[in-house]
Amino acid sequence: MQTENQLTQQTVLDVLQQFRLIYGSMRRHFRMVEERCGMSGSQMWVLQEVHRSPEIGIGELAIRMGIHQSTCSLLVDKLVGFGCLNKRRQEADHRRVGLCLTDKGAAALARLPGPAEGILPEALSNLSETVLRTLHINLDELIRNLPGKEDSYANTPLADMVRQREEV
Repeated sequence: MQTENQLTQQTVLDVLQQFRLIYGSMRRHFRMVEERCGMSGSQMWVLQEVHRSPEIGIGELAIRMGIHQSTCSLLVDKLVGFGCLNKRRQEADHRRVGLCLTDKGAAALARLPGPAEGILPEALSNLSETVLRTLHINLDELIRNLPGKEDSYANTPLADMVRQREEV
């Protein structure tokens, strides 16, 4: 018969394996995105959002992606440089710049093997509200107990985190 300490240790290992499975699945997905599209998952997510909302502004785009506006601007500038996006002054307010997909950007999107934002947001959106709220509460507790946590990671796209790790 297992002691409570052994059961707790086994549960810790089981949960660790769950995190490994999630992380490994994300890595595989984002590698496939890069192989098929020639761009990072974050860049493809920008293209996807511009496709969904033509002439979207950088501020709104950053909010939708849950990233800092300066990070979003850097992604957009790269995509403009690649010829995948165009910036266009909006007719209603000439001070605002809207983003438009080019043919090259549309061709990259057509090769997308799954959700540009990644498989984790898709899986989370498929959970019931009760399960999602419970997960949120439990992850908050885990984060409170996480030594050396870096809050800035909360605003970094998962695709970029996975990519940074692979480049090391």
